[in-house]
Amino acid sequence: MNQLTETSISCPYCGETINVLIDPTDVEQQYIEDCQVCCKPITFLVHENIDGDLSVNVYSEDEV
Repeated sequence: MNQLTETSISCPYCGETINVLIDPTDVEQQYIEDCQVCCKPITFLVHENIDGDLSVNVYSEDEV
């Protein structure tokens, strides 16, 4: 069973640090979630490194 991984990101719009849950089945997929603070759409891209750890890059709509 895959476990969700909690990570902190910085919103590309308001700069607030928010905690998000990353699903390992989302690796190499792009998806959008609204910021919990400013409600603007954040684009997420989940990666898995060589060690199997998940990392996430976040972008504003203008950066995609």
